[in-house]
Amino acid sequence: MFAVLIDQFWSLTIAGIALGFIYVLISLGYTMVYGVLRMINFANSEIFMWGTFGTVITSRDIFHYTQTSEPATGGKLALVLVTSLFMSMLVAGLTAVFVEFVAYRRLRMKGTNRLATLISAIGISIALQEVMRLLTDSRPVGSPRVLEKIILTEVWGANVRLDTVITIIAAALIFFVLERFIKLSRMGKAIRAVSMNEDAAKLMGVNLNRVITTTFLVGGLATGAAGFFYITVFEYTKFNIGFTMGMAAFTAAVLGGIGNIRGAFYGGLSLGLLEVYASAVLGTQWKAVTVFIVLVLVLLFKPNGLFGEAVQTTRA
Repeated sequence: MFAVLIDQFWSLTIAGIALGFIYVLISLGYTMVYGVLRMINFANSEIFMWGTFGTVITSRDIFHYTQTSEPATGGKLALVLVTSLFMSMLVAGLTAVFVEFVAYRRLRMKGTNRLATLISAIGISIALQEVMRLLTDSRPVGSPRVLEKIILTEVWGANVRLDTVITIIAAALIFFVLERFIKLSRMGKAIRAVSMNEDAAKLMGVNLNRVITTTFLVGGLATGAAGFFYITVFEYTKFNIGFTMGMAAFTAAVLGGIGNIRGAFYGGLSLGLLEVYASAVLGTQWKAVTVFIVLVLVLLFKPNGLFGEAVQTTRA
């Protein structure tokens, strides 16, 4: 049973790290919103899904690549990748801001309870999914192969592909920039202030609506970047792809300690590796089951997550 895991350990590890970084960026969308509002943004999975379509539309409709086109090279490749990443982040970021305005702001200003906001978030999530289902006729959408998946090197018998390296390095860089933004920028300090004590932050002159909208925007940008990396590696999306990836990313956020940015990082990487290892041992049909088992175990034995103590102090 463990023969595949032993024989392909390093290949699986590299693939798990790449998948884990995608989970890290998606889980930031959950973590950022929960850190400020103490609410789960259930529409974040659909924000990810819309981000994947932003990447596909850019390469297919703007740069006119098809399934039979030759992969791009040189400066053209860099232009297509950077533009696709930007468009995916833009689409997801704007979708996240739309969700905040429609599903959260009006209810928050009316002083409604958390249950009403939760139902509103689920409703906008279903609406976003159904809109994309109608636009795509419920069909899966393949992405043109813009980036040739060449093997760069071999590490301990594992082939290291270009798309995997780009995903790991770029996702880690985006996470680092976002963490620095939260810790060092003026808006980041305002976000942390609202997370710690909303009333005290308002008394100190913090614009609550601006902070919350920025929080949704930043989380949406990170989730959109995850959509770009997902398409780069897997070259496939669908109107309901957000459910599977969103559930896994939510589990990663809970595993690390939802509301904790550093916890999202370690939770995403841990879940990515665990999911790949479990798939190698038990079969790919167990991927979703593995995620669900991890979620249940964390909620039963350590509901605050691995870094839950940080939620009580910084709550960001």
